[in-house]
Amino acid sequence: MDLDELEPRAARPVRKLEEMSLEELSERIAALEAEIARMREMMAAKNALRGAAKQLFRR
Repeated sequence: MDLDELEPRAARPVRKLEEMSLEELSERIAALEAEIARMREMMAAKNALRGAAKQLFRR
């Protein structure tokens, strides 16, 4: 593992919504919705793993 990988990533500069075009706003919404979907999938996977662990240790 490279030490650079341990450094925190620089935050993306936040643009004011007023400065964004309709197309940029739509693209940003789509990107955020995709990220939310990815997070929900990860939550479902972790919940399934938790359920399996609970079943295993109940015995």
